[in-house]
Amino acid sequence: MAKDKEQFVNQIADIETDFPRWYTDVVIKTKLVDYGPVKGTMVIRPYGYAIWENIQKELDARFKATGHQNAYFPLLIPYSFMTREAEHVEGFAPEVAVVTVGGGETLAEPLVIRPTSETIIGEMYSKWLQSYRDLPILINQWANVVRWEKTTRPFLRTSEFLWQEGHTVHATEEEAMEETLKMLGVYKEFAETCLAIPVFTGRKTEKEKFAGAVATFGMEAMMHDGKSLQAGTSHYLGQNFAKAFDIQFLDKDGTHKYGYTTSWGVSTRLIGALIMSHGDARGLIIPPVVAPIQAIIVPIASKKEGVLEAVAELKAKLLAAGIRADSDVSDNSPGWKFNEWEMKGVPLRIELGPRDIEAGKMVLVRRDTHEKTEAPLENAADTIRNLLSEIQANLLEKARKRKEERVVTAESVDEILKGVEGGNFVKAGWCGCRECEDKIKELTAASARVIVEGEHAEKCACCGKEAKHVVLFARAY
Repeated sequence: MAKDKEQFVNQIADIETDFPRWYTDVVIKTKLVDYGPVKGTMVIRPYGYAIWENIQKELDARFKATGHQNAYFPLLIPYSFMTREAEHVEGFAPEVAVVTVGGGETLAEPLVIRPTSETIIGEMYSKWLQSYRDLPILINQWANVVRWEKTTRPFLRTSEFLWQEGHTVHATEEEAMEETLKMLGVYKEFAETCLAIPVFTGRKTEKEKFAGAVATFGMEAMMHDGKSLQAGTSHYLGQNFAKAFDIQFLDKDGTHKYGYTTSWGVSTRLIGALIMSHGDARGLIIPPVVAPIQAIIVPIASKKEGVLEAVAELKAKLLAAGIRADSDVSDNSPGWKFNEWEMKGVPLRIELGPRDIEAGKMVLVRRDTHEKTEAPLENAADTIRNLLSEIQANLLEKARKRKEERVVTAESVDEILKGVEGGNFVKAGWCGCRECEDKIKELTAASARVIVEGEHAEKCACCGKEAKHVVLFARAY
């Protein structure tokens, strides 16, 4: 078995010395994804897509609980739509894929493959919105988008990816801002409850905000190597898109007014976040809430009479109890199976052999701590459900501890550099000046992730002038 373990670990790079290679090795070896034939694209394989389906299920329930409905909008957008909002077209122009030929003929107007859908949805909202009675409009869509990225990595940055994008219209600025912050809160609760990832949330700087937004609020997650991953964003768009697409309504006072809009989204990048947040030297560790398989049953001495029957019976009981269980009845050795399912990050392994069956017990091995215990087969579903809850809580606590321990403060650019080179997030004062933000990034390779609310600093870490904000700086994916 030791030889099997060494063989599996040697298939992936060392997580401490070559984290980027470790990440790539893991997503390929565990069959989450494969590379698509078009540069920068990925094929999400069944195991990876099952994680996305669980993420989707959890988020979709939260969206509907807050009054949102799902719809679907076209993939192709007239190019002229993109030009109506100046900041938007400038921000997305380098990433846009354009269709110029359809049906063998040159198109009268080029079509953009959606990089995001504010424009096409804005066009439809301008038709649907008539009166204040139609407000608020609360719609979400699950879709794919295309952004022509130059440097790609599976899940983290690809030319095509899956996501959800919420788009809403409100009668007032206050209602729209409330929606923006509410959905940021939904994302944060989901990240912590389902992905076991504690996050930093806050307003983005003007440089980092979404193209065309009045204000962008981000959710930043700390990865194993101390870098940040932007895991979700929520945008207050003001009336920018409402005016560009004539989204007006007749108000109670008999006058026509422009609506206030928002948009918000998360993507398959969340899968990259959970990989880089929880993984270890042996491979993936998937939080039970979103794990495709929550418990894998491995028979011991499977050729002995009654073993496979007992495995099948236990699997059926767990499935009936709502636990996502499976069994590995292949002819590989138990040691091979142990390491295979460890690498795939299944939260709990159940070993069941002749002696266990005779004693009326099962052996349980946790993926997060590698702790091995025995438990009665009677009431197995309750035992396993409770243990999965413990694993989920432990993963969150472990990630929260890292988040708390690896945030440092700085009063100079040199201290920011020292902090991020040490694998930390760094809080520092900032005067609000774009030149200082750019200089910090140039000298440290760290960008402003979010503005920290409720904290104050005396001076800007870059220029020494009075600080207007405390900013969380980090190197980012």
